[in-house]
Amino acid sequence: MREASFVKQNTPRWQQFEEMLISHQASNPDQLAELFVQLTDDLSYARTHYPNSQTTLYLNNLTAKVHQSIYRNKKEDKGRLIRFWKEELPLLMYASRKQLLYSFLIFFISVIIGAVSAAHDDRFVRLILGDGYVEMTLDNIEKGDPMGIYKQEGETLMFLAITKNNIMVSFITFVWGGFQGIMPVFLLLSFGTGISLVNNGIMLGAFQYFFYQKGLLLESALTIWIHGTLEISAIIIAGCAGIVMGNAVFFPGTYTRMESFKRGAMTGMKIAVGIVPIFIVAGFLEGFVTRHTEMPIVLKLAIILTSAFFIAYYFVIYPMQLHKKQLAMNIEE
Repeated sequence: MREASFVKQNTPRWQQFEEMLISHQASNPDQLAELFVQLTDDLSYARTHYPNSQTTLYLNNLTAKVHQSIYRNKKEDKGRLIRFWKEELPLLMYASRKQLLYSFLIFFISVIIGAVSAAHDDRFVRLILGDGYVEMTLDNIEKGDPMGIYKQEGETLMFLAITKNNIMVSFITFVWGGFQGIMPVFLLLSFGTGISLVNNGIMLGAFQYFFYQKGLLLESALTIWIHGTLEISAIIIAGCAGIVMGNAVFFPGTYTRMESFKRGAMTGMKIAVGIVPIFIVAGFLEGFVTRHTEMPIVLKLAIILTSAFFIAYYFVIYPMQLHKKQLAMNIEE
């Protein structure tokens, strides 16, 4: 069917839908649901046959209005928060799996850059970590307590300060992605988010190589990654959230650029909010657990591996399982 015929045939019905929404005649949930199904059918047809037309854009916006009307009239039940952690966030992570991979690769390559730079320039570690930190750590090494820096402050004060700092870092990494919508030179990837990931990755690479030079790589890793497994993973996920928001500006699909940005920002914000508990647990581990450097290696490994399994399962494996489950249910229906 030609687009002109498609529009002529369905325009009266679409106009009726708009009038119903404006006058709130479709306040009945069943009526709204039926309206939503009809519109999604029209939208699906338009996307297939007229993907870049104004008709598709119009239907996309009209369908969004109906969707909002449905959820505005839907009473929130007590299980909303549970559903967020059990279904909504994992499905968002599945939908954002490519952005998560990009974020991980940027960070991983940056760690290598940091380590290689430290290996070829003795001044690099001091430039990245600061003279004060390096001198303090060297002094601790001489005293026979390389990880002594984690014992300097009180447990509760350290926990609160670290948690606050980590959450700020994650949200800065996320918000940087929005700058792509303001500065058009930031192409393809969210450049600001990329910079934040690169900075953190280079710092980690230089940090670990510093201990490698001192023959303390294993000891430092078994201590630092007690909290670092969750902390670094959450920063990478925050980077994913930033890329989701930034890329929404450059790849709006059938939405207007502003509407796409709003949707990308909402998705990114949900992901960013979802990792706050991880930063809290990471802060707790750093403030109360990491300082006990005398812990048995088995216990340290147990904490590190448990944290790594949780991140891999909840943010990668479980989202795939949930997606396949919902897909199978839809096919059965």
